[in-house]
Amino acid sequence: MTPTEPLVRGSAAPAAVRPPLPVKMVVAGGFGVGKTTAVGSISEIEPLTTEASITEVAAGVDDLTHTPRKTTTTVAMDFGCLTIDPTLKLYLFGTPGQERFGFMWDDIVEGAVGGLVIVDTRRLDDCYAAVDHFEHRDIPFAVAVNAFDGRVEHTLDEVRWALDVPDGVPVVVFDARDRGSVRDALLVVLELALARTEL
Repeated sequence: MTPTEPLVRGSAAPAAVRPPLPVKMVVAGGFGVGKTTAVGSISEIEPLTTEASITEVAAGVDDLTHTPRKTTTTVAMDFGCLTIDPTLKLYLFGTPGQERFGFMWDDIVEGAVGGLVIVDTRRLDDCYAAVDHFEHRDIPFAVAVNAFDGRVEHTLDEVRWALDVPDGVPVVVFDARDRGSVRDALLVVLELALARTEL
């Protein structure tokens, strides 16, 4: 037998299995809009969270009016992952929502193909910073309106107008607690990113 012959006659050498392409995506938005919940709902691994208890001092700074049962907050980032198919794996990075942690955003979005800005329609102004950040960094993003208690306070057209996002930015409704709903919102962002690479 020569060195180039297969060990078992009549069988081909096994094809090399390539690992899925890693793709970074950022989940952003204001305080208490559902970023940690969304990452936790969709991640195929136990998500890494950097949650800290909300102290009396923080409660005086962070508006808990619409989230009275919230007892913790993200102080660095959330992390999870999702295999889309054998060729593609999403690595999800959730940003902290408070402006005082905004200094970390540049590092978190570095290398991201896109972003999902989660919005609570009761507090639209809380997500302006996230929208501005993606626009200034020229990162494709979609706006996902989190349906708290199964409802939203404004129509999608009203949300688009209030955020002043162009028609090319998708605005969708989703439920951060529902795995399928989160997946669909992330796929919208992924389609945007793929369309940009094909231009």
